[in-house]
Amino acid sequence: MLSHGGCILKKKQLIDVIFASEKRKNVLLTLKDGQKEMKILLEKLDTNRPALLLQIRILEDHALVYQSGDAYGLTTIGKIVVDKMLPFLDTIEVLNKHSDYLTMHNTESIPDHLFRRINELRNSQIIEPNLVNTYETNKQFLEKAVVSSSLRVISTFIHPTFRELIVNHIDTNTDITIIVTRDLFDKLKSELTDELTDEFKNALHNKKINIYIYKKELKLFSLSICDECFVLRLPFSNNEFSSKHLYGCHPEAYRWSMDLFDHFMKDAVRITTI
Repeated sequence: MLSHGGCILKKKQLIDVIFASEKRKNVLLTLKDGQKEMKILLEKLDTNRPALLLQIRILEDHALVYQSGDAYGLTTIGKIVVDKMLPFLDTIEVLNKHSDYLTMHNTESIPDHLFRRINELRNSQIIEPNLVNTYETNKQFLEKAVVSSSLRVISTFIHPTFRELIVNHIDTNTDITIIVTRDLFDKLKSELTDELTDEFKNALHNKKINIYIYKKELKLFSLSICDECFVLRLPFSNNEFSSKHLYGCHPEAYRWSMDLFDHFMKDAVRITTI
């Protein structure tokens, strides 16, 4: 129980203290980078002193914030709370932004440990090409891919620009890792012309290019990663083709895509001959 001016107030549950007031939540987030003077808090939160002090007192009463002169900072408990708040708030942001995409598409290929890190995709975008460009590679990604020092590709279908992108990098110093399904590999072999066979053999003998077959069922259409960005294509929930794709270049989202690629690498076998 707390006493304020002779009134007895019941102590709030911590979850209510943090999330029942947008102002209290914003105070905590504003203090995450260090102690702030009152005038800075008033400017950043665009409020008046009496209104802000009321919320700060509640945070102080719950040992989340301390006062030092005319400045305020996070207590040890406050720092722990904010550290846990941020991923939760980021997760809510991702689900708000991408809920339609996630519910309408097959996400079985994304392992649980990466779903728990879905907050890292908050700065990624859902791209929906027009009909003319339905099967084209994301142009923003392609511009970055052609000058990248590395390319990682997982694919279950023959993409129109796939061959061109790989062939253009064969004579460069680009590290290329490709994972395909057994069905796609067999299809590629059956359609090889003499020219394409030579290109394929050149790729297999290039120390910078590694091609793998994924041993299990793959429930995504493609994942393409260059030095900075990625494109993830998932099928609709009924496994039909979807032109919508996830595109991201933020460091956190990029790391997430790399970890997804590494997840599939565990069950892939390298191809050494046609």
